[in-house]
Amino acid sequence: MTPESIVQIGQTALYVTIQIIGVLLVPALVVGLLISVFQAATQINEVTLSFIPKLMITMLIIIVAGPWILRTLVIYTQRLFHDIPNLIWQ
Repeated sequence: MTPESIVQIGQTALYVTIQIIGVLLVPALVVGLLISVFQAATQINEVTLSFIPKLMITMLIIIVAGPWILRTLVIYTQRLFHDIPNLIWQ
């Protein structure tokens, strides 16, 4: 197992992680920003007003993008397991 192969595995793992987290966090960030603008305009300082919509949009995204997330993780794991013999004999 060469250092280059370890770095490649780490880079691929980080790329898959960024893809999955991005799908979950970007909609929550947008909803949080819209709620914050609404709170600033109306001067309402309620914590749950920001928390509940972000929670709901995150759950919706998990329901909608869940199959894609699971497929991405399964493909990455299968590829990693498939490459184990090649990594050992390098």
